Amino acid sequence: MKTALLIPVYNEAETLPFLWEETQAVLCGLPEHTFEYIFVNDGSTDSTLLQLKSLAQEHKNVKIISLSRNFGKEAALSAGLAEAAGAEAVIVLDADLQDPPELIPAFLQKYQEGFDIVYGVRADRTKDSWLKRLTARGFYKCYNALASRPLPENTGDCRLLSRRAVQAVLSLPERERFMKGLFNWVGFRAAGVPFSRQKRRAGKSKWTYWQLWNFALEGLTASSTLPLRLWTYCGFAVSGFAFVYALWVAAKKILYGNPVSGYASLMVAVLFFSGVQLISLGVIGEYLSRVFTEVKQRPLYIIDEKINC
Repeated sequence: MKTALLIPVYNEAETLPFLWEETQAVLCGLPEHTFEYIFVNDGSTDSTLLQLKSLAQEHKNVKIISLSRNFGKEAALSAGLAEAAGAEAVIVLDADLQDPPELIPAFLQKYQEGFDIVYGVRADRTKDSWLKRLTARGFYKCYNALASRPLPENTGDCRLLSRRAVQAVLSLPERERFMKGLFNWVGFRAAGVPFSRQKRRAGKSKWTYWQLWNFALEGLTASSTLPLRLWTYCGFAVSGFAFVYALWVAAKKILYGNPVSGYASLMVAVLFFSGVQLISLGVIGEYLSRVFTEVKQRPLYIIDEKINC
């Protein structure tokens, strides 16, 4: 059975030696399988590409796709999936080793049991910071409350995809891609494999909390139109409240002759409703920006060079 290990990398020169050593140790215990590495260099600016080229010279089963610049992890995953045409299954791994290569045998076992998608479940995240655990939990709760197809909680991109699952993902044409949502949307039989999340072996994460926040917004708007409906309901609710309040003010004036509320209460009302309008415009803007990106029809990525491909 030929299996491709898809590993997107961006400035991971410090982790590559550990990644290669640990992955090779796992693969040596699976002699009945044939493996190839597909590294997607996502515009690294350190010595990552040089190290990958050195590996490719020594090992013919190492393929390198080097993108012309940093297009982001979602585009890098798409490039790697497109290159893995000859593999019966594709296993996505992160270069930081937080989702360990020791998952590979369990993934393959589930695949042989008939599952098309096998994903890692981060059952133990104690080695992540409390803020990372809190924000991750909040994202999954919010996403699953809004999306039509909920995501399994505490899952990342680390997973196995069968050939037909890969083809299904590649057939999806959108350019603003939320891969975890796409992996989940295509369906097929899926199973989870629990594991303990590890610390990053070397280097620092390339994700800032601001980038993670924007990524979460992209994931939500890519997978659900419910936020637009919620603001429609919110508009009806606010309008109804304002109408009832206007009747109450008019009745007080007619019956008791009370003066109209003063400047302070008027400003509070104006600022509140202005805030509601700006938030609703922001929600609409998030969806409009996705339409703008799709209409331009630019490619997901541009390949600078391929090695051993």
